[in-house]
Amino acid sequence: MSLRRHLPHYLMIAPFMVLFAAFFLYPILSGFYYSFHDWNGVKTPEFVGFGNYAKILHSRDFSTAMSNLFQYIAITVPLGILVALGLALLVDSFTGRWANFFRNAYFMPVVLPAFLAATIWRWIYAPNLGLLNIVLGWFGMPSINFLNDTGTMLYALIAVDVWVSAGFNMIIILAGLKNIPTELYEAARLDGASKWQQIVHITIPMLSPVLFFVFTYGLISAMQVFDKPWLLTGSSFTSYGGRRNALLFPVMDMMGRAFGGVKFGEAAAYGFLLTIAIVAITAAMFGLRNWRERR
Repeated sequence: MSLRRHLPHYLMIAPFMVLFAAFFLYPILSGFYYSFHDWNGVKTPEFVGFGNYAKILHSRDFSTAMSNLFQYIAITVPLGILVALGLALLVDSFTGRWANFFRNAYFMPVVLPAFLAATIWRWIYAPNLGLLNIVLGWFGMPSINFLNDTGTMLYALIAVDVWVSAGFNMIIILAGLKNIPTELYEAARLDGASKWQQIVHITIPMLSPVLFFVFTYGLISAMQVFDKPWLLTGSSFTSYGGRRNALLFPVMDMMGRAFGGVKFGEAAAYGFLLTIAIVAITAAMFGLRNWRERR
C-alpha cells in the first residue's frame, strides 16, 4: 500500500537517478576498477594491483606536474583573491550606471569561451608583433617569447587565469560587501578611522566566510587546471606541457596518458590520486576553520 502511494514520487525522481547512475556513479566505479588494471581500451583488462599508482608516483612527469602545480597555486590563488577584492571595493564605491558598467566589464572575461580567451592572450603574448611586446618595444626592451621561455611561461599563465577568474570572485565578494551593515563604517568614521583601517578591521573580518569560500573554490579549481595551459601552449594528446614541460599540470598529464599513450588504467589511477588530494585538502581546510571558530 505504501509503495503504491509513493510510486508517483519515485517515478518523478527516476529520470534523475537513471542519469546520475549512468553518467556519474558508473564512471566513478568503473574508473576505480580500471585504476587497478592495465587496460588500453581494447584488450581485456589485466589486474596489476597498485602498479598504476606506483608507476605514476615514481614518474618524472608526475613530479614536474606537481611542482608546477604547487607554484601555480601559491601565486594564482592569493593573487586572484587580492585582485578580486580590490575590484569589488572599487565597484562598491560607485553607484548607478557606473557601478553596473564596471561590474559588467570586469565580469566579461568569465563568460568568454576558454579557446577565445586563450586566442586573445596568445596574440597579446606573441613575439615581436604581440601587443605586450609592442609596448615593451616602446621602452627599448627586447622581444620576449612569453609562451616559449621557461622563465616566463608560468607567470604568463597566472596572468591569464587571474584575468579570467577575477570577475567571478569579484561578484561573490561584492555580494558579501553589500551585506556588511553601514552602521559599522559610520561608527568607524566617527572614531576617526581611515579608509584603510576600515578595510582591515571591518571589511575583511566581516568578509571572512565569503573569502573562505572564494579561497576554497579557487584552490579546487587551480588543482584541476587544464584548458588554459593546454590552449596557450597549443598542446595535443601526444605533445603537451610546453617547452621543457614548464606548463605541465596533473590533469594534462592524466589526459595525455589516457588518449596519447592509450594507458587508461594509469589515467584512472591518476584521477583518483588527484581526487584524494583535493578531498583531503578541502577537508583539512574546513577542519581548520571549524577548529578556529571553536576557540
